[in-house]
Amino acid sequence: MNTANIEISAEVTPNPNTLKFNVNKSLLESGSLNFTDREKAKGAYLAEELFKVDHVLGVMVGTSFITITKAPASNWKDLVQPLTEKIKQIVGSGQTLLPAGLSGAAAASGSGANGEIEKKIREILDNEIRPAVAMDGGDIQFYGYQDGVVTLHLQGSCSSCPSSVMTLKMGVENRLKSLIPEVREVVQV
Repeated sequence: MNTANIEISAEVTPNPNTLKFNVNKSLLESGSLNFTDREKAKGAYLAEELFKVDHVLGVMVGTSFITITKAPASNWKDLVQPLTEKIKQIVGSGQTLLPAGLSGAAAASGSGANGEIEKKIREILDNEIRPAVAMDGGDIQFYGYQDGVVTLHLQGSCSSCPSSVMTLKMGVENRLKSLIPEVREVVQV
């Protein structure tokens, strides 16, 4: 196991129950993978190992960061060091961190009028919104577009953040509406 070149830094997020752990190694080619419980982490070595740490309730893996959600009653001062060491150990283990079949990239879909609108929505999400949200340890997945309504799913630090509604409505919805006149509303699933 070689952990000498692995650097981890913990960063606060707007969500008091999540921290973003930046890693100086590539973890995922693109997008993010969200594991909301131990069962969903099965087969994903990185997430499985992190769920073994007491008080870990969620793990989201980004391209070069891991967002960890803790139990509300637990304290970050007791968790940061053990989690940092655990991440360093996992990343340096030489094990396959995530199964080859898993991908965080959302596939493009649709054709015709809705297909063009969906394509524009995805471009704005991928080029502007997702990078900004990732800075806070979160991600946004596109679920669909129909009759002027964009359906998204907030992940990582965004999923249970007190300001997630504001992020969705004031940030994402306003930006999409300003660039795509057909968009009337953005909702979360």
